[in-house]
Amino acid sequence: MDFYEILGVSRDASPEEIQRAYRKLARTYHPDINKDPVAEDRFKQISEAYQVLSDPERRREYDTPAARQPEWASDVDLDDLFGGVFGRRWGPMPGADQEVELPLTVEEAYRGGRRPLKIDGRSVEVTIPPGVADGRRIRLAGQGGRAGGGAKPGDLFLVVRIVPHPRYQVKGRDLYVRLPLTPWEAALGASVALDTPGGEAKVQVPPGTSSGRKLRLRGRGLSGGDLYAEARIMVPPTLSGEERRLFERLAATSDFDPRRRR
Repeated sequence: MDFYEILGVSRDASPEEIQRAYRKLARTYHPDINKDPVAEDRFKQISEAYQVLSDPERRREYDTPAARQPEWASDVDLDDLFGGVFGRRWGPMPGADQEVELPLTVEEAYRGGRRPLKIDGRSVEVTIPPGVADGRRIRLAGQGGRAGGGAKPGDLFLVVRIVPHPRYQVKGRDLYVRLPLTPWEAALGASVALDTPGGEAKVQVPPGTSSGRKLRLRGRGLSGGDLYAEARIMVPPTLSGEERRLFERLAATSDFDPRRRR
């Protein structure tokens, strides 16, 4: 049998990769956890492979083709071989790490704060860092899978997932929001108020702004990202008599043609 295949690692795997692979498989096939009849045999193979590949000298010998045997030390007593590692026949295994998604609104992610959660019937409280971005992992030490025999419990990892928002579009750490403008604000320039997750902000609109132009507010996004206000020029749905006269006068006076190439 190929010990590398048993652990699911490449032949040039680092000691850290071998250890991570072993821990993952051991938590799956440990007889105290997995009651499948074949789990014990599988666990013995995993443990045997790890004992050889985690020891630099034994790994060098195993990697030498002449030294490799079709079946490794079939007469070895595995209880004696691994007794020192596991403390008893199998020994206590640490609790498994757990990973669950943590849905947040844009406002919750921006503000952060403390939040109670229910995980597998247990109540836990998490501190959300201000400005946390989508995909961020928050670690709660010792809040993962329970362990027996005095072993340490695993950790709980919360993966932030920012839910879709009616106003804000999230792109990495940056936020995008529409900024409605009147024709005169866009043409003449203006300072306009804009609601952001962190409260009201003033946006300086340069003269001659067209729809689609993005105005950046530094640091108003998530995790130090920016907020981009995208200009959207709006016209009154109905015109008063005076408004119509002013627009007609502008149309007669201006030679601006947005469809003409410049």
